[in-house]
Parts: sequence; C-alpha cells; structure tokens
Amino acid sequence: MTAPAESKRGPVVQDWALAFVVAVIQVGAGRNANLRQTGVHSLDAFGYVLLLIGPVALLLRRSRPLPALLVTIASCAVYLLCGYGYGPIFVSLVIAFISAAIVGSRWWTYPLAPLGYLALVWPLPTMVGHPADPWLAFGMIAWLGVLVAIAEGIRQRKAVLVARRQRAEAARRDEEAQRERRASEQRLAIARELHDVLAHSLSLINVQSSVALELFEKKPKQAESALVAIKTASKDALAEVHTLLHAIRSGSPTAEGCDSAAEPVPESVPARGESEGAQDNSGVRAGARAPAPRSPAPSIEDLDALLQRTRQAGLPVDTRIIGTAHKLPSVVDVAAARIIQESLTNVVRHAPGAPAAVTIRYAADSVEITIDNARVTGTQSKSGPSGGNGILGMRERAHALGGQLIAGPRPSGGYRVVARLPSEMGAPEEA
Repeated sequence: MTAPAESKRGPVVQDWALAFVVAVIQVGAGRNANLRQTGVHSLDAFGYVLLLIGPVALLLRRSRPLPALLVTIASCAVYLLCGYGYGPIFVSLVIAFISAAIVGSRWWTYPLAPLGYLALVWPLPTMVGHPADPWLAFGMIAWLGVLVAIAEGIRQRKAVLVARRQRAEAARRDEEAQRERRASEQRLAIARELHDVLAHSLSLINVQSSVALELFEKKPKQAESALVAIKTASKDALAEVHTLLHAIRSGSPTAEGCDSAAEPVPESVPARGESEGAQDNSGVRAGARAPAPRSPAPSIEDLDALLQRTRQAGLPVDTRIIGTAHKLPSVVDVAAARIIQESLTNVVRHAPGAPAAVTIRYAADSVEITIDNARVTGTQSKSGPSGGNGILGMRERAHALGGQLIAGPRPSGGYRVVARLPSEMGAPEEA
C-alpha cells in the first residue's frame, strides 16, 4: 500500500476506534447511571438509539465537524427532554465540541456552548418539567469554561505547529533557491571562463591560419612563423582548458582554477577511454593524484607578457600607464587582464589590422582600463560574427567586483572599451 493511502487510513481507523469506545461508555455507563437515578424514564430502545447517535456522529468530526456537533447536541437534548437521567451521554458532545473548535471556525462553534447550556441544563429543562440540581447547573458553567479554554489552547497549539512547519518549508525552499542560484552562478562562471580561455586563442589561430594560407607559396618562411604561432596558441589554449577542467573536477573555485593558467599539457595526452579506464581500475586514483603545477595567472603588472600573443598575431598594440602602479587584489588583477584580452580578441576578430591602444590609469581607490582601436580602412575591414558574449562577460566580471564597464563606438571612429574596477576589496577575496 502506498504512503498516501496509509496516511488516509490512519485517521479513519482512529475515528472508528474512538466511536466504538464512546459508544461502549455511553451505553454501559449510561444504563448504570439511569438505574441509580429516581424519577427518570427507564431506558428503552429509543433511549439506546439516542445514546448511539452521538458516537456515530463522531465519525464525521474531521470532515463535517459542525454538523457532527449539532447532531450530538440534538441527541443530548432529545435524550434529556424524554426524561432519561443525566449520564455519560455528554462524552460524545464534549469530543464533538473540541473537534469542531479545532477543525472548524470558532465563531460558529463557541456560541453553541452557551446555547447548549440553555437547552440541556437550564432553563429549558426546568420549563418542561425536568429541573436540574442547582449545584449541577453551577458546575456545568465552570466545566463549559474549562472546555472552551481547552479547545482554544489546542487550537493555538495547532496554529503554532502549522506556522512552524510553514517556516521550515519556507526555509527549505529558500535554501533550494540559494543552491539553484549558486549553481546558476557557477555555470555562468564556467561559461565565461571557457569563453575567455578559448575566444582569444581561437581568434589568434584564425588570423594566423589566414596569414599562413596567403603566404604559404610566396613567402614560406613567414608562413612557417604563422604555423608556429598557431601551434603555440593552440597548445596554450589546451593547457588553459585542461586547468579549467582540473579545477572543476577537483571542486576548487572556478575563477581560481581558470584564472590560474595551467602548465602546458604534455604532447601525448591519454585518450578519454584510457583515462576513464585507469580511473575505474584505481578507484580514487584521480582524486589522490597531486595537482599539476600551474603557471602564473594573467596579470596587468607585465603588459608585454600579456600582449605577447596578440602582437605575434600581427595586431599592433600600444600601451600607456598613467599614475603610480600598485599591487591589485588577485581577482581584480585577473579580471582586468581578461578584459584586456577579450577586448583585443574582438579587435582581431572584427577589425583585423586596426591598431589598438591599452591605457591603464591607477587611482587611489580604483583602476581604469581603456582599450581603443582605430577605424578600419581598406580591404582589412570586415564584420565578424555578431551575437557573441564577450562584452556581456566583461560587464559581468566588472559588476561582480563592484565596478562598471562601458563599450561602444568612438565618435572619431573605431571602438572603445572602458572598465573601472576597485583597487581594494571591502571583504576577504573570494575566488
């Protein structure tokens, strides 16, 4: 049997068991109480039916609490008005009242307590010739107050439990939303890092391959240099992708793993099936292997080294530093280097041959990076593929650090990218 069926079966069994116990109490103890009282009508078949109506009505106390309470009040009223003696017939009435007060509306349930007192204790029984004992009438008032207090206490306790469950459910949903948000941010970070790693190298490879094809027959020496540059760029790109995958598999932060470029991958790389087979045979072999040494992350401290590959691709890049250079936080330094690389990649891709200039302006609390490229003239001008994510990724990098980035055409022609990043982090750095 499934869990929902078992959960529904439990309350039904409890209601039937409760109705049976109340029926035994009301019939057995009611008969004894009626025999010990004088001046009352002897129990007959109708009296026993009235004693059983209340327990039967309790079967509806969950689904129809108010009708069940009205039926028990009516059975008790008829029982007393027929002249039968006071007894445990009130047991079903008490249970039905508490159930209706907990499950149903208190505004419909609580007024029935004084109405039931008027109809069952005083003055209606006295008016029809069945006066109640004064002490009984006074005691019933006290018991009704206790009964209402018990019902309200249970109701409030139930409300507290429901509110607690709702808070726990809300906390669980919030935690799931936070996990989904973190996972989404990690996916975006991985996509941005893959773009930054591959776009620059592939753009340079594209330019150098075009040069090699044009000079292959006329100037084989220069074509050979272009092929060497292609080999170097592809090898470096493979090393950086290898570093990114290593960071993801080892669980280290994405930005740290990606921005710390890996050491070059050996010429012989094991095939996918071989590496997976080795991992399967060794169990935790991959996890136990020490991480390979990595080369330094890209940095704007050495612009010549950062721009070396771009210049080798034939793009003339001028540099200018304004202000006193000072040490930047690693995340800011890496982000600035990535922005410069991506901007120059766009120049190579969309404006090949156009000269570019990189200006770094150091201030007390910020660093500003400006990348300009001149207007493209002649046959070198071309429109590269549109719809890329380069500018979006650069803007995300800047905003993540509390900076800003503006990119757009220059009035005099060409294109300009300006990024302003904080030179100090207010909180401990996170990868």
